[in-house]
Amino acid sequence: MNSLNLLFGVEFWTATIRIATPLLFGTLGELLCERSGVLNLGIEGIMTIGALVGWAAVYQGADLWMGVLLAAGVGCAFGLLHSLFTVWLGLSQHVTGIGITLLAANLAYFFYRVLLPQATTPPKIVPFQPYPIPLLSQLPLIGQALFTQTPLTYLALLAVGLVTYALYFTPLGLAVRMVGENPQAAEAQGINVYAVRTGAVVAGSGLMAIAGAFLTLSAFDSFFINLINGRGWICIALVIFASWQPFKALLGALLFAGFDALQLRLQQEIGATIPYQVFLMLPYIFSILALTVMSRRAGYPKALMQPFLKGER
Repeated sequence: MNSLNLLFGVEFWTATIRIATPLLFGTLGELLCERSGVLNLGIEGIMTIGALVGWAAVYQGADLWMGVLLAAGVGCAFGLLHSLFTVWLGLSQHVTGIGITLLAANLAYFFYRVLLPQATTPPKIVPFQPYPIPLLSQLPLIGQALFTQTPLTYLALLAVGLVTYALYFTPLGLAVRMVGENPQAAEAQGINVYAVRTGAVVAGSGLMAIAGAFLTLSAFDSFFINLINGRGWICIALVIFASWQPFKALLGALLFAGFDALQLRLQQEIGATIPYQVFLMLPYIFSILALTVMSRRAGYPKALMQPFLKGER
């Protein structure tokens, strides 16, 4: 297979979109949090426990969509916990976020062992199946790659439009952006900064948990330790790459996923002569370079990581 066939093959782009889906959910969730002025470093743990809850619910007999909803609910609960410490009590967002990651991830591993104490291999479930969209899936290349995905991928793409509309075309979105830029001015306009930030963190954390659930309910069919494998931290970097804009987040997720899909195929083509660790590094090296270039022009929310105290000027 030559390089042109590699880059312009349907399989490559199908894999790219599939790999980008959890990154897109997670990036949109982190973007919502940061747009309101709250850095959520709990994303890695929230994705982990979302993956477990979604899979465990289906393993116990629940519907696949019920697994997604339960995962989102647990993510929202951890988002509420994060906002309690960072928004209402004004504690360090860095320390709280890392604490949430450790708590959520280790709870996930603990409950997995409680649920399956004797399991040596992860049990499997029947995940979401690809759903080709009639007519559109017959289009060359893009149609075959984009419109033959699982329902959660379509939901992720829809979420880009919904988050964009909510942030830029609704009063609530204006309030979220305002409390992320100048919470004192928002308070002067009668906006409850605490409530808006809490709502953004809760909603964003729900999206992060769905990102984790995608991995166990759509990409794979089981839960295993270290399933998330740093995807949460990549999402935080992609928010900066996207300059806190949803459609740029889609571009960033596809870019990283493309590098990841490429390295997997390069391993198959020339992996016998080059150590596989070189290929594993490629997506991160390219992403760091892209992040370095884009971050120079990134306009971050001015009140990001700044605790708000009511009445303070």
